[in-house]
Amino acid sequence: MPKLDVLVADDHDIVRRGLRDLLEKQPGWKVVAEASNGREAVEKAKELKPDVSILDISMPSLDGLEAARQILESGSSTKVLILTMHHSDPLIQQMLKAGVRGYVLKSDAASELVQAVEALQRNKTFFTSKVPKVFLDERDKPAKKKSGQDHALRLTPRQREIVQLLAEGKNSREIAAALGTTFKTVETHRANIMRRLECHSVTELVRYAIRNDLIQA
Repeated sequence: MPKLDVLVADDHDIVRRGLRDLLEKQPGWKVVAEASNGREAVEKAKELKPDVSILDISMPSLDGLEAARQILESGSSTKVLILTMHHSDPLIQQMLKAGVRGYVLKSDAASELVQAVEALQRNKTFFTSKVPKVFLDERDKPAKKKSGQDHALRLTPRQREIVQLLAEGKNSREIAAALGTTFKTVETHRANIMRRLECHSVTELVRYAIRNDLIQA
């Protein structure tokens, strides 16, 4: 089997160890880096240029989807595979738009992860077998008024970062420092986010972040 370098990003040590053990049983495969949050994953992917980056969708500081976007927008040739706990139609749509090549439920990782990485290695895509039904169900739903979640699909990557940091309990000054921007810019983004998501408090933003896998409950 050809040599394959893999990056594994998950905020739980025990999960990363389990994924490493599973992957390194394959001849020629090596986990060259681990990351415990999305920002660390972006830095290591840019530095080490692994063949495949496996990202948990729910990580602190920067969620897996935004980490994937930043990695792929950097021009990296790494192929990104997302791990998540459950299905979310908007999440699947955003992953496809971002250029993610694979999507596996954590509950299916033991049986599907190696198969998924092999597919990415062959320059193919791999999405859990449950995805087609999700899209069929969505296609067959009657038209309805746009919801707050529909509006959320149009959040910019920076707005999603701010939502996550707010949901993690950081204030606007802390967010400005973390993102290297100004307090006024963060406050402007915050107001736009609240209006876009039709949220009236940080508590409602936290609920949105949990529903969309930006943070864990």
